[in-house]
Amino acid sequence: MRTPRSRLLPSLVAFAALLGAAAPASTADKRPNVVIILADDAALMDFGAYGGEARTPNIDALAGRGALFTQYRASPLCSPSRAMLLTGMDAHLTGIATIPEVLPKEQRGKPGYEMALEPGVLTLADRLRAQGYRTIMAGKWHMGEAASEMPQAHGFDRSFALAASGADNWDDRSYMPYYKDAPWFEDGVEASLPEDFYSSRFIVDKAIKYLAETDPAKPFFAYLPFQAIHIPVQAPRQFIDRYKGRYDQGWEVLRKARHQRAQALGLIPQGAPLAALPPDFRAWNSLSAQDRALYAARMEVNAAMLEAMDFHIGRLIQHLKASGQYENTIFIVSSDNGPEPSRGDDNAMLSVFQRLTGYHIGADNMGGPGSWGFIGPEWAAAAATPGAWFKFYATEGGIRVPLIMAGPGIAPRRVTSPAMITDIAPTVLEWLKVDPQASAGKPITGRSLMPVLSGAAESAYGPDDARAVEVSGNSALYLGDYKITRSVPPVGDGRWRLYNLARDPGETTDLSASAPAIMRRMLSEYAAYTKRVGVLEMPKGYDSMVQVNRNVGARLLSNYPWLYGVLGGFLLTFVALIWLALRGIRVLMRRRTAQ
Repeated sequence: MRTPRSRLLPSLVAFAALLGAAAPASTADKRPNVVIILADDAALMDFGAYGGEARTPNIDALAGRGALFTQYRASPLCSPSRAMLLTGMDAHLTGIATIPEVLPKEQRGKPGYEMALEPGVLTLADRLRAQGYRTIMAGKWHMGEAASEMPQAHGFDRSFALAASGADNWDDRSYMPYYKDAPWFEDGVEASLPEDFYSSRFIVDKAIKYLAETDPAKPFFAYLPFQAIHIPVQAPRQFIDRYKGRYDQGWEVLRKARHQRAQALGLIPQGAPLAALPPDFRAWNSLSAQDRALYAARMEVNAAMLEAMDFHIGRLIQHLKASGQYENTIFIVSSDNGPEPSRGDDNAMLSVFQRLTGYHIGADNMGGPGSWGFIGPEWAAAAATPGAWFKFYATEGGIRVPLIMAGPGIAPRRVTSPAMITDIAPTVLEWLKVDPQASAGKPITGRSLMPVLSGAAESAYGPDDARAVEVSGNSALYLGDYKITRSVPPVGDGRWRLYNLARDPGETTDLSASAPAIMRRMLSEYAAYTKRVGVLEMPKGYDSMVQVNRNVGARLLSNYPWLYGVLGGFLLTFVALIWLALRGIRVLMRRRTAQ
């Protein structure tokens, strides 16, 4: 009996697939895979390999078999860092010079400030897909809000992407009033989250699923930007319980401990002064016993969230080992900026939003569903040690972050060469022997670190090569051992300062008055940088937190239009009360005059 052709065709396809799976290894594409893992708001010393308290054995194992960078800088905010990471270009040249939450109206829509990748800007996914790679991503995107601006428009075959700056880690909902919901997109189409969602687990699940659904004959590029440890800080209870009591002594003790470990690990020179504190830093002992317990618990959740991320990274590593792909995979692990200083208990609009959405900031179920976790500025400054300050600012605590590279041909080593986040893309391309000029996109501005990784050079930068970064007025420029930096309000004062980082990595002693010639040269280099990449001046009197409140307030009313009626009612009531009071005063004065 003959088999019908309709049944024969699927059988032949399946047989061909089996033949392909059993094909000799010599016919397989031998080019390395690439996995980029990006933590959100992790400080230089947060991973165990850098001396952190959280258990991160999988990240530490990658550091142990690869290159651990100690002088690597990102930008002070997430979107610019992500744009530079994926494109190898300065953020102003990509269209994402800052984040929309802090963007003033004077810059809105200007070149470099479109808040989405501009035409001609190619990502690593664009470039590698053109070379035959399959390209996947899962996690936070935050480089555009429209469906047409999601990863599928920038070289990714499969993607599950969060368009916002963050979102809840347990539920399908927003974490701040700027966003009405959590804007997740799968392959450019709005998507919902599963009932059992937890962000770090979900990101790895999606990556493994996408790898199974794409052509196994091709090497892959996987981009995994995690939500850990962005606010709201949330983690499974089994991880939180491991850190009980770990932070009970407070942030001053953690600062000193990390400063000592930084010296012992060679992250800073022996005897380097402790980093300067930001203004209005609260003393641990000034808090009530109840508040100290609350803040210690928040930091426990923060460490647990890091460990949970590492645990799920371990699941991906085990999957790659089981499928025989681990040894031929390049791993890059980093963070987008320093730790998050924002509080969840000192902003009226955020309090209104928390009430509207059912969030709480108390001790009950800390880190679980419904808990809006944060660590605040004091823990952020302590975590950022040995650097000064934290996220938002181009101080060392805001932009000096970890970088680990491991993979074929990379020997275990400590790398002290300067490196910038724009250097990752050109490094990957050279590693894979891909000519950046092979694609017709805008030119890459970063430098390949391969000469350093291979041992052919001590540094990718010479003593006269300036490196600069600017985000919403917060600026830094490096030249040799020196750095100039400027921080805008509310924490900064807008003044330029000069530091010798070789002796003073904590930025404690301003040399601008004692070394005017160096200061002038570096300011000149910075002026040339701003002209070259198109930095716009900040409006007079710009304060990033004031701008955030303006932008968030406008979005809050847009997201919840019925608040107009509520606020209008309050305003009318207030005006009526004032009118009645004034009328009563006038009547009383007339009576007194009549008497």
